[in-house]
Amino acid sequence: MTDRSRPLAGKRVLELGTMIAAPFATHILSQLGAEVIKIEPPAGDTTRSLVRGGPSGTIVAYSHSKQAICLDLTTADGKAVFRRLAATADVVIHNLAPSAARKLGVTADDCAAANPDVIHVHVKGYTHGPQADDLMTNPIAEAATGAMDDHRVDGRPTRFGPSYHDQFAGTYAVIRVLATLLNPAPTAADRRIEIGLYETGLHLAARDLAGMQLKTQLLGRLEKEGGGEFSMPGYGSYLTADSRWIYLLILTDAHWAKLTKALDMPEDGDPAYAKLRDRKAARETVEAAVSAAVGRYSQAEAERRLRAAGLGFNEVVPLERVLEAPQARQPGKLRELTFRGLQFEVPEFAGDGEIVPNLPPPEIGEHTRPLLEALGYAPAEIEALLSSGAAKAYQDGDFAWAPVRQKS
Repeated sequence: MTDRSRPLAGKRVLELGTMIAAPFATHILSQLGAEVIKIEPPAGDTTRSLVRGGPSGTIVAYSHSKQAICLDLTTADGKAVFRRLAATADVVIHNLAPSAARKLGVTADDCAAANPDVIHVHVKGYTHGPQADDLMTNPIAEAATGAMDDHRVDGRPTRFGPSYHDQFAGTYAVIRVLATLLNPAPTAADRRIEIGLYETGLHLAARDLAGMQLKTQLLGRLEKEGGGEFSMPGYGSYLTADSRWIYLLILTDAHWAKLTKALDMPEDGDPAYAKLRDRKAARETVEAAVSAAVGRYSQAEAERRLRAAGLGFNEVVPLERVLEAPQARQPGKLRELTFRGLQFEVPEFAGDGEIVPNLPPPEIGEHTRPLLEALGYAPAEIEALLSSGAAKAYQDGDFAWAPVRQKS
């Protein structure tokens, strides 16, 4: 891999992350070449014990290529080790609750005292404002910023599947870090970065919020078009003759004309449905027509016709088949990992095109001893830290998956 695609080589990043937001941010920084040290308490990152008492897919997907040290930051000695680590770091990223950050001594002030040049990133629930110390999680961000109101299952507002707000917040953190690293003369204020899940959600909802205001002012009343398909007939998922779902992207009048011709629909060329405003007015009729048309063909035949017409579509692929797609299996797109004797294929950071061999996902405290040695601790000091519980090294059986009971 070229140096251009590993621009953060030589940079050290400390992660005090739990769940997704901070670990996702440091995962991206690691893929860009940074050395990432994952700092965990003895209880471990929450995702260490989510699947039968052991690590979840989050650890496999977003903590490979990292080193791991285990410190008890509630102890004076644990805090001292952290300060020594922070003095060697370029970036510290965490998503701890504000009260926990203060208690553990990892605030921006704490890190600046150890290293005035360090970039400190706190991914938190809310940035400045009356709720600055309140807690927030991904689904709460969805609820607070309008996303969940538009995502309902059987009429009940429901969280999305993936934790997109966490991942976007982590991505925004990376953008801010890169901007600060590019700044030839960052100030102390520039090096103190706060990313709120709430503010992330607001920014993601900006288009919908602006659109709502636009329609309200143009129409003189509030008008909301519910549903992720924007109330556009032909934009959504439809069932084929062999009971497989296909998602159609029918946005424009030109798309509609292509669709009706490709699927031999009776509505082909019918001026009553040629314009989007007319199709919206007859939404139920048009939706029924599209459903009937798609339902006449197998998935393969529907895809053949839609591709020939140049339309946007895809089968709604179940998770277990996603990585079977030829597009996903192109070189440089999947990283092969071995973790605890199990084999994984993990999608690579987009844009690289080449995979650099690196570390598998670390066990908790796997690199505690070598990192303490590199920080200058003598062997006797290391043993004292381990025996006191201020630091912990990995031991066989930590966060082991519970055995699966065979059905009789």
